[in-house]
Amino acid sequence: MSEKRKFDVVVIGAGPGGYTAAIRAAQLGKKVALIEKGDLGGTCLNVGCIPTKTLLSNALLLHQIKRAHLFDISTGPISFDFAKMKERKDKVVQKLRMGIQGLLQSNQITSLKGSASFLSPRILQVQGENNCLVEADKILIATGSIPLEPKAFPCDHKRILNSTSILELTEVPKSLIIVGGGYIGCEFASLFAELGSHVTILEALPTILAPQGPLVSQFMTKTFSAQGIQIETQVMVEKVVNQGESVTVQLKGGKELKADFCLIAVGRKIYTEGLFLEKAGLKTNEKGAIVTNEHMETQVPGIYALGDVTGKWMLAHVASHQAQIAASHAAGVKETADIRAVPAVIFTLPEIAMVGLTQEMAIDAGYQPKAVTFPFQALGKAQASLDTEGLAHLVIDPKTGEILGATLIGHEASNMISEIALAIQNELTIESIIETIHPHPTLSECWLESALLAVERPIHLPPKKPIK
Repeated sequence: MSEKRKFDVVVIGAGPGGYTAAIRAAQLGKKVALIEKGDLGGTCLNVGCIPTKTLLSNALLLHQIKRAHLFDISTGPISFDFAKMKERKDKVVQKLRMGIQGLLQSNQITSLKGSASFLSPRILQVQGENNCLVEADKILIATGSIPLEPKAFPCDHKRILNSTSILELTEVPKSLIIVGGGYIGCEFASLFAELGSHVTILEALPTILAPQGPLVSQFMTKTFSAQGIQIETQVMVEKVVNQGESVTVQLKGGKELKADFCLIAVGRKIYTEGLFLEKAGLKTNEKGAIVTNEHMETQVPGIYALGDVTGKWMLAHVASHQAQIAASHAAGVKETADIRAVPAVIFTLPEIAMVGLTQEMAIDAGYQPKAVTFPFQALGKAQASLDTEGLAHLVIDPKTGEILGATLIGHEASNMISEIALAIQNELTIESIIETIHPHPTLSECWLESALLAVERPIHLPPKKPIK
């Protein structure tokens, strides 16, 4: 008979949501266990956010070195070792993984290695390195998501790869076909194109990055084309065949494409396999998501869900935010999710960052929005650092001045979107941006300039109407 262990709070899954929830519950004085069958950190740390951004940081530096002549700097022949880049990526992941382990230990959280499955609403069976039964007053589900693989062309992880297996390549492909022009596909397109691969993106929709709206899709289509990335839209992939030393992609209509490797990047799906949710009385919706209330609690009292499994936003930072709410409520602190602003970043070259509503979304929501766009070319810092490729776009409600949304394309966009996220979350107006002194010269001045443009007081752009 398996050993039975009792805890106040048990968290299933040690990704950004899971380990954050465990730490928060421990901070509130609860006896906590964290169950994980894989490596600490989940998808984000091990095969998602961190490894891809580590490799993309290499690509960005390479991009800057290639531009050295524009700064009157001579470099000579440029070379790189992709296998060493992969080693650095693995070291970064391992260092951060050890950091999480240290945080769990310092917060006196019990780590259980194995797969968890419900036996009842309060009892879990853990199978793996730690075989035991676990009883808990509160259980938090944070099992995340996995890459979606179409049945018509499943990944073999040799030549036909997904976003996980492509990270194990030790050589840069001479050619790469990417099926899917969403954020994952576009990030890998940026990475490998910069490293010298001939990249082709195949997208079923009329544009790449369609959910991000026409402003982003049009800008990045033009940018990718200039970078040598081939884009084919409104195409349907019927079959992907591993030919041994290459892959063949067959499209509807008979056209065939050939490359060294093919990346399948058509999205992600919620992962609850093996949990036996029904034994806890839990039901999922038509998308397989676990439905929660504003406290992240499910229809079964005492069981919570957070992160990708809730089917709302598949973003690590959202999972971490939901984790604090769920853990606090589970520990008796009545916190409520009030998520008005969810920033999202696509780490292409250049970066894309968005928060709130696009102009099209605002119209659909019943607003009569005003939208303004300020080009990076008009920023002194952008000219000084030759980062002029980009723009800042604000969407506001002209009746109230409230900021509804923002899009930022350009260098360091990821580090500048939080200003507008803070503004939207707190229902600030355009005047709040104008009244805030922004340091000069910086790229973040794009928000001040956009706000001034919105009230027709541009400083570094000419007025629309001549001043009499």
